[in-house]
Amino acid sequence: MKRDSRYFRVGMTAFLTVSAILLFYDTLFGSRAAVTLFSTLFASLKPILYGAMIAYLLAPVINYFERKLFPTAVEKAEKQGKMSALGPRTVSLLITWALIMVLGYLLMSILIPDLYTSVTKLMNNMETYYNTINGWVNSLLEKNPNAMSWVSEHMNLYFKDLASLLSDKVLPHTQQVMTAVSGGILNALVFLMNLVVGIIVSIYLLATKERCAAHSRKMIYSLFSEKNARWILRGIHRVDRIFSGFVRGKLLDSFIIGVICFVFSSIFSFPYAPLISTIVGVTNIIPFFGPFLGAVPSLLLILLVSPLKALYFLIFIIALQQVDGNIIGPKILGDTTGLSSLWVIVAILVGGAFFGVPGMFFGVPVFACLYTAWNFLIDVRLRKKNLPLPMGSYKTDSPDPGAAPPKDGRKS
Repeated sequence: MKRDSRYFRVGMTAFLTVSAILLFYDTLFGSRAAVTLFSTLFASLKPILYGAMIAYLLAPVINYFERKLFPTAVEKAEKQGKMSALGPRTVSLLITWALIMVLGYLLMSILIPDLYTSVTKLMNNMETYYNTINGWVNSLLEKNPNAMSWVSEHMNLYFKDLASLLSDKVLPHTQQVMTAVSGGILNALVFLMNLVVGIIVSIYLLATKERCAAHSRKMIYSLFSEKNARWILRGIHRVDRIFSGFVRGKLLDSFIIGVICFVFSSIFSFPYAPLISTIVGVTNIIPFFGPFLGAVPSLLLILLVSPLKALYFLIFIIALQQVDGNIIGPKILGDTTGLSSLWVIVAILVGGAFFGVPGMFFGVPVFACLYTAWNFLIDVRLRKKNLPLPMGSYKTDSPDPGAAPPKDGRKS
């Protein structure tokens, strides 16, 4: 039996090694059939992925309503060994999606029209803003006629190139533009269809989330030894805690920041209030660099209309980011990642370089998971060597961590 088991392991190792070599060769030098296969599979599973993502984000909301509204029924179902209480789960689902529909209606009826108006106004005033910037530059460089002439000449040249592009290339190719728009509409319809299917999938997953989790644990215990299964489940729990805390917390934090910015901008009549609030809220999703990425273009937009209001906005955005960084953010996020500021910056830069804006957002929790796994492996190796785990034991002025203490008890 042991011999058969050994032959099976050797055979599986050889098979996986050859498969990995062939896959690597095909990806780099062949027809990339595996990449095409995975791309097609990913495209076909998009509704399922959307549904899983929606269910993952809404699971705490469902749990909150169940525990707050039906504590007795939930406790009774747990004592009876049931996966969930059917009535409370159904009511919690209805309440959650009712809240989502109300928020969606408010978004569509209040923010979207104002946002459309702001964008339209911005496009109509582009020439006016160009003349304003040109006037500022001319007033700053009027003491140096040569520099002023050079700047004005290049600004006029760029403006003429833009006008020529619109009149000579964009307008004559209306049919091509319409074709592109039709393609965009088709893609939007496909996305909406996938989203609708994803919502249906999410409802099913939320209704049976305990059963799905139990089935996943059962499968893990069937594939691995009991000891390894426990370690795998602990790792999954740790990854879930990092991702759930960061992703859900960051989305909620950015939504709150966007709402605060919209209310304040509306009270003080900042120009393009819906647009700059959307920019500030969306870019706040990106850790560390997000507040600056959103504040700079918003400040420039207000500066073109009113320099005094731009100053007020700058003071407000600095105060808002301080409140977010010291009060709102820590209350919602806490220390979910366990990363220092340096590693957060590294995760954002690397994630952004490979995957763009999504990589800048998801790079932090992914890097936090890798960082946690790496620290765990280091601690395991140190325990096997009977070495201390605290970081202070490895300072340059500390004694050798592996050395035995002096017999007389004195510090070496």
